[in-house]
Amino acid sequence: MKLIDPIVAFHAELQEIRRDIHAHPELCFEEHRTAEVVARKLEEWGIPVVRGLGGTGVLGIIRNGRSERTIGLRADMDALPVQEINTFAHKSKHSGKMHACGHDGHTAMLLGAARYLAQHRNFDGTVYLIFQPAEEGGGGAKRMMDEGLFEKYPMQAVFGMHNWPGAPVGSFGVTAGPMMASSNEFELTIRGKGSHAAQPYKGIDPIMTAVQIAQGWQTIVSRNCNPVDAAVLSITQIHAGSATNIIPDEARMIGTVRTFSTEVLDLIEQRMRDIASHTAAAFDAQVEFQFHRNYPPLINHPEQTAFAVEVMASVVGAENVDAHVEPTMGAEDFAFMLQEKPGCYVFIGNGDGAHRDGGHGAGPCNLHNPSYDFNDALLPIGATYWVRLAEAWLRVS
Repeated sequence: MKLIDPIVAFHAELQEIRRDIHAHPELCFEEHRTAEVVARKLEEWGIPVVRGLGGTGVLGIIRNGRSERTIGLRADMDALPVQEINTFAHKSKHSGKMHACGHDGHTAMLLGAARYLAQHRNFDGTVYLIFQPAEEGGGGAKRMMDEGLFEKYPMQAVFGMHNWPGAPVGSFGVTAGPMMASSNEFELTIRGKGSHAAQPYKGIDPIMTAVQIAQGWQTIVSRNCNPVDAAVLSITQIHAGSATNIIPDEARMIGTVRTFSTEVLDLIEQRMRDIASHTAAAFDAQVEFQFHRNYPPLINHPEQTAFAVEVMASVVGAENVDAHVEPTMGAEDFAFMLQEKPGCYVFIGNGDGAHRDGGHGAGPCNLHNPSYDFNDALLPIGATYWVRLAEAWLRVS
């Protein structure tokens, strides 16, 4: 690997920053302490800072030379509502809150790049350092955009990065086009007529109606979607009833839909509405259907993806870059930024979990797992990638 020596020398301090953030996790739009840590570090290194963008977001601005070229580098800061079961020294100090997705590491990697870029400035143009709140379901990226991120601070392209457990340390993965799925939630309320369980003919059974709707919904992906279009429709909750001898008035079904394209999502939502309403009518029941589109699919732009692949290869070697990594049905709100600006989102290998200090939980080192911990060996690798990406984009002529 061709890591930047000053960043490698800064590794211990970066690890200290990362572990401090891990020990003090904050949920979406509550990242006040984290934002203050970030802002103070940037100011310490002479970087102008914008506070409060998107609620608790922080924007660092590094300018050099005369070029009008610009680039945005984004890291997320929020934690998850997870009870950590690790017992090592930097475990969460806040019950029910945990950096179980590595946003502490993402923040530290971008801080490492910020320090080097501010000190060396081997570029011509402007680097915007985007420290974003509320990725975990809060849509912090969209809120920053709604509050003028791209209007006030024009960027030609934006780039993001996420650690990926299971992929070897020193490796990167990316693909052009769809890389992560849209995230959507639905809730269906079925209203029937309650009755004694011994006299079901006197009522309208919402549970049996729900069962028929659920079975109908499970045919949408297999019978309405093109087989080459990936989609997942999962019913994750069914709520109904209060006693063994009562047919209830009402039943509810809740779940998620994930797709790689808006067109497939449109199809699934419409079919869900049609099947629910017509099936309910056949059983003399009524339904109320709600469908919430949370995050759109994350679609990498081909030109910026090819650019990022070259930079990653220059850091870790072409043999350690998978330019056709398998897309995941997980979601990411960086997708909102890629709808507005060209750019690319990449995975950086987090290893298999062997890096964890003694006292880690018995579970796997997977994202959103209470035994997870970010691999600090990534810090100089990710920071070097950010620096080389910015320098290549803003190359001195």
